[in-house]
Amino acid sequence: MMKRRRPAADLEQSRETFRAASMRRRRTYLRSQGGGPRETRKGRDMNALVKFGVASVLVISALVSNLVLLLSVLPSADAQVRGRPGQGLGWQRFEVPEFGTTVDYPAGIFSEPDGKAEKGTGQRLNRADGRAALTIYARENEDGDTPASYLRKNLRAPRTALDYARVTPSFFAISSERQGIVLYSRCNFSSEAGGAIHCFDLVYPQAESSAWDAIVTRISRSLRPLEG
Repeated sequence: MMKRRRPAADLEQSRETFRAASMRRRRTYLRSQGGGPRETRKGRDMNALVKFGVASVLVISALVSNLVLLLSVLPSADAQVRGRPGQGLGWQRFEVPEFGTTVDYPAGIFSEPDGKAEKGTGQRLNRADGRAALTIYARENEDGDTPASYLRKNLRAPRTALDYARVTPSFFAISSERQGIVLYSRCNFSSEAGGAIHCFDLVYPQAESSAWDAIVTRISRSLRPLEG
């Protein structure tokens, strides 16, 4: 007895059904193995890049490690530092009276208090979008460190890893650019017995560097006390 042949349309429909079922099984298998659509993999790759960037910055200096996390999970945004520095930035003087520390800072930018400094006595301030941060603090120089010896103790990477470093008998200033983030730190040292260390740490997006140059210079030059 001859078998009845199925119509061509039925055969094609069966093939499509089989292919669809195979695709569903493949997607299920990929998900079980940690795979997924391209968009998911891209998202994981970006998260890994952000974590790598933060890790690479953390080893640059113990002085600024507490600030890097402010930028690690934030999306990019247009620069909020515009116009000529000094105009409309609301410059004010910040003081740490316990140690006699003073420094000028743009309160119009760093308008969001974010608690006490994690080191010494001082304050942490954020920009409204969270992509720039300034910490001003002072601490006792318990070990009688010089700027050079302080850096040797606290810098977690070779000096060659820094993009800028100036070390004098009375202060140091260092800067590093990693994964789109600029970190700048300066500390002035008092020479009298039991003297203090007066510091600020600054973090901002590298894409905004040209707008920050004059601001960083003014903050740095205003830090007091300064000897020599």
